[in-house]
Amino acid sequence: MSIKILVYYLLLLACVFFTGCDEKIEPDLTAYLETDGEIPAEIWAGLDEGTQEAIAEGTKYVALTFDDGPRYETTSALLDGLAERGVQATFFVIGTQIMCGENKEILLRMKEEGHQVGNHTFSHARLLSTQLNTAEEEIRKNDVILTTILGEGEYWLRPPYGLIDNVRAKLVKTPMIHWTLDPEDWKLLDAKKVADCVVEHVEEGDIILLHDFYPSSVEAALQIIDRLQPEGYSFVTVEELFRIQGITPQPGVLYAAPDRLRPTC
Repeated sequence: MSIKILVYYLLLLACVFFTGCDEKIEPDLTAYLETDGEIPAEIWAGLDEGTQEAIAEGTKYVALTFDDGPRYETTSALLDGLAERGVQATFFVIGTQIMCGENKEILLRMKEEGHQVGNHTFSHARLLSTQLNTAEEEIRKNDVILTTILGEGEYWLRPPYGLIDNVRAKLVKTPMIHWTLDPEDWKLLDAKKVADCVVEHVEEGDIILLHDFYPSSVEAALQIIDRLQPEGYSFVTVEELFRIQGITPQPGVLYAAPDRLRPTC
C-alpha cells in the first residue's frame, strides 16, 4: 500500500477524532509524502473490510511464488533483488535442498526478510503415486525440518506438480496452494520470454509460479517486478493475499487463489 494512500487514511482518522475539538490539530506528514511504502500488517489487519477496500482501490495485489529451492547461488541473488525492490514472496522449499551446503542460512534469511516459507515435501515426491504412509512422511519430515530451523509456524503445502488426491489431502493439516499463472519457466529457461508471458497474462489476485532453481527465472522475476510495479501492481506473500481478500484458508483444501479452489483428484 503506498504511503500516499496511508496519508489519506491518516487524514481521515484525524478528521474523525478531532472534529469538534477546540484546538486545531495539523500532524506533520511530510515524511510520509516523500516516500513510498507498505501499511504495516498489524495496522491493515485491524481495519474493517470497508476501509480496506477503500484504501486498496487502485492497487492490484499478486503473489510471486518460487518452488524447488533453496539453491544457494540463485536464491541468494533472488533475495538480494527482492530486498532492493522492497518485495516479499513465498518460497515452497524442498527438505533435501535445505540440507545442502549453506542453504539453511538462506532459509533463515527468507524468514528474517519477511518472506513466507512453505512446504514442498522432503524430496519432491509425486504424492499421487506414493504409498499413503510415504506421502504423509514426505510432508511431515519437511515440516519437522522447517520447524527445527525456523521455529513453530504453519508451513503451507504446495504439492509437487500441484497434484494431490482427496485421500491424501485429508492428511494435510495446513492450506495447500496451487497457482493461477504458470509461464513454464523451467521449460523456457529464457528470462525475457518468461517475463513477457507473465506481464501479458497477469491479473489482479494471481498466484504466479516460478522456480528459484534457475538463473533465468531469477532474472525473469526481477523483470516482472520492475515492469508491473509502475502499472500499480503490489507483490505480497500468499498469506497476505488471503488476508487482503478477507479469506481464511482451510487445512486440506487446495487453492488456486484465495477466491478459487483447485479440485483434488
